[in-house]
Amino acid sequence: MPTTPTPVDVLVIGGGAAGLAAAMSLGRSRRTVRVLDAGEPRNAVSPHAHNLLTRDGTATADLLATAHDEVTRYDVEIVTARVVDAREVDDPAGDRGPAEPGFEVRTADGGTHRARRLVVTTGMRDELPDVPGLAARWGRDALHCPYCHGWEVRERTLAVLATGPRAVHQALLVRQLSDDVTLLTGDTFEPGGDDAADLAARGVRVVRGPVTGVRTEQDTLTGLVLADGGLVPCDAVFIATRAVLDAAVVDALGLETTTLDADGEDTGRAVTVDETGATSVPGVWAAGNVTGPQHALPSSIAAGSKAGAYVNASLVAADVATARATVDA
Repeated sequence: MPTTPTPVDVLVIGGGAAGLAAAMSLGRSRRTVRVLDAGEPRNAVSPHAHNLLTRDGTATADLLATAHDEVTRYDVEIVTARVVDAREVDDPAGDRGPAEPGFEVRTADGGTHRARRLVVTTGMRDELPDVPGLAARWGRDALHCPYCHGWEVRERTLAVLATGPRAVHQALLVRQLSDDVTLLTGDTFEPGGDDAADLAARGVRVVRGPVTGVRTEQDTLTGLVLADGGLVPCDAVFIATRAVLDAAVVDALGLETTTLDADGEDTGRAVTVDETGATSVPGVWAAGNVTGPQHALPSSIAAGSKAGAYVNASLVAADVATARATVDA
């Protein structure tokens, strides 16, 4: 049966690190907050979180459970629901004038939620190269971020699978972790000029030709298979993925987005925000990977906390204006 819960001050769409950090800031400010979470965090495929001060090496599932426990201490609601539509409304709480911005959100189960403000933290999905078997290794020995996962594969045989020219930068980062690094360019580009010289100077091998599969032994990556039948041995492979937004909320609200480009390579798009996390639509903030795929856990937490503080400040200003209008009347 579709439901219409009590309107709240703030709806947080997305229950990852950024969303829960925003919810904590707002809950501690005695705002009514509801988190709508589809339950698909980007880092769910990673067994442990790293490069996270005081929590380095903690299981990602444990981090999420701890965050839920902490946030709900402040009467924040966490609802498992997938948001499928969002729109602006004139009077979200039912008792405020049309000048107060507000929003209505619809979920896949038919529920409708209303709030005075929105915080969009729906993150993004990593789009991998179309290589059979690669997706099954994602987050295990097919990796994205050298800072998040590099230490765990240091001094091993490493590969970088190119999706375009930005792979040169990634290969040079990975070279810091190991003396044994191979860049597989596939049929995406040919390193030349300074790129080729930089790779050669650091001893990064370059292998050309499409990658058609992965080789594993006892559920462990051992190499990448080339179209000509060759095998490039590796214990782990790094891939710079393409960022795919969950467009249901972003496009329904008409949030401005920025096309992401790295060395001429289309790497997706991200929601455009200012230094406070505010989007192009008044009353809507965004934080975390929805604003750029580079956000690791520490920066997502920081962005979410900051956005939450600025959302509260906007509500304070609106409450003051309402109170003054009442007194003046």
